Amino acid sequence: MNIDEKISVVEAILFSSGEPIDTERLQEAIEVDKVTLDKLINLLNDRYSNSNSALVIYRLDDSFQLGTREEYAPYIKKAMETKNNSKLLQAALEVLTIIAYNQPVTKGFVEHVRGVDSSSVVNSLVEKGLLEEAGRIDVPGRPIAFKTTANFLRSFKLKSLDELPPLPNQETQITLDDIDEINDKQEINE
Repeated sequence: MNIDEKISVVEAILFSSGEPIDTERLQEAIEVDKVTLDKLINLLNDRYSNSNSALVIYRLDDSFQLGTREEYAPYIKKAMETKNNSKLLQAALEVLTIIAYNQPVTKGFVEHVRGVDSSSVVNSLVEKGLLEEAGRIDVPGRPIAFKTTANFLRSFKLKSLDELPPLPNQETQITLDDIDEINDKQEINE
């Protein structure tokens, strides 16, 4: 198989899937090594770019997905009348943050951190494709653990979880005692 045929095979697999395809699975299907696969992906992306195509191949952790360029999103949304792309509420963002930084975790862990029942929020995020089940934890009751998805990475424009911003360290955070101290000083000054 020549290089043009291999590029076409990559394109056909990614197009047919509609979902991210693991790098190893692509390598096995095309019978190439990782370096060659990366070169094929780059050549295909160059081909799309040079022809002003709306298509692009995204790298998501250890997988690839065929998608459209970001500038076409408003038109696609309008044509598809996507209802699943509604803005996330604060509770959903909190749950995503907890899971993204600590995954895989159970609903119980999320509820412990947030201090409120989070079952419906987790279920909603699973329905939106931002979270998925990651197996069961080996403790009594064997609760389901959750993790973020490739759709989460795409939605937040991340290539991998390594791109998440660092959590603030404790030295830079204000404690409740600090707030009380500030309030006490303000009362004295008034």
